[in-house]
Amino acid sequence: MRMTHGSFGTHDRNQDRSPNIAPHNAVTIGNFDGIHLGHQAMLARLTARAASVGALPAVLTFEPHPREIFTPESAPTRLTSLREKLEILRSLGVAHVHVCRFSKPFAALTAEEFVQRILVDGLKARYVLVGDDFRFGAKRAGDFALLQRLGEVHGFEAEALHTIEAAGQRASSTAVREALAAGDMAMAAQLLGRPYSISGRVVGGDQLGRKIGYPTANIQLKHNKPPVKGIFAVRVQGLDQPDWPGVASLGTRPTVHANGRPTLEVHLFNFNRSIYRQHLRVEFLHKLRDEAKFPDLDTLIAQIDLDAQQARTLLNVNP
Repeated sequence: MRMTHGSFGTHDRNQDRSPNIAPHNAVTIGNFDGIHLGHQAMLARLTARAASVGALPAVLTFEPHPREIFTPESAPTRLTSLREKLEILRSLGVAHVHVCRFSKPFAALTAEEFVQRILVDGLKARYVLVGDDFRFGAKRAGDFALLQRLGEVHGFEAEALHTIEAAGQRASSTAVREALAAGDMAMAAQLLGRPYSISGRVVGGDQLGRKIGYPTANIQLKHNKPPVKGIFAVRVQGLDQPDWPGVASLGTRPTVHANGRPTLEVHLFNFNRSIYRQHLRVEFLHKLRDEAKFPDLDTLIAQIDLDAQQARTLLNVNP
């Protein structure tokens, strides 16, 4: 995957050190948080049209989320970190991702300036695909009608993709967040087209799990407001088999910490190896219960025994 990163998507950050970009691009624009079925439909359409207009398919996305700049206290919980977003895009066959650094000066660009500087000068767009609710430019003044008119001026085709439905509702990042908040992992998976997951590196912990008979892999979280919390039956990717079953806790661990930060801990069944610093992906398949504060460690251990037994049953794992 080739990724460029900059205020206007014109200089490289990671895989490709060349400052040049493709002569012509077919571009889709959005935050792509979660990369749900609606996003996937856009990527499929983009790929199909890119071939017909003689351009390379490219995704233009933003970091950080615009609302994290203007209204951080009410910004939506992220479904994916930037790395997770890039991982999923790569798995879907996306070869080019241009990450625009979102800032107040960038947000002040008029709709016309955005098209000229980003789409025309920066990306040399030949085709631009957006969602049917797409807005752009300062104060969200630009709409699809304006994008079409500017496309006629600058020589690119603009297309809007209509809403995609899944499980009887509009596939959207908001709908995924609502399903996760409700603990409905099946609904979230239907909207995403895959189980919801969090990926990260295994980091050191306080070793409490090992002391109570449930050693855990502590997964580094990239954001402090994960969209799920509680106890889950999970499968983990990144080890030496396609996936590994386990039980996970995502929360602040109120029994052992009065004001703890969100922590993702995974106990892998029938597993006894050091995997410190490995990068893993945790798929959340079933929510078992909400996080709770127990009066003492013995009560906590008894509940973990029940959680592990339930997770083994759901995942069809022998003791």
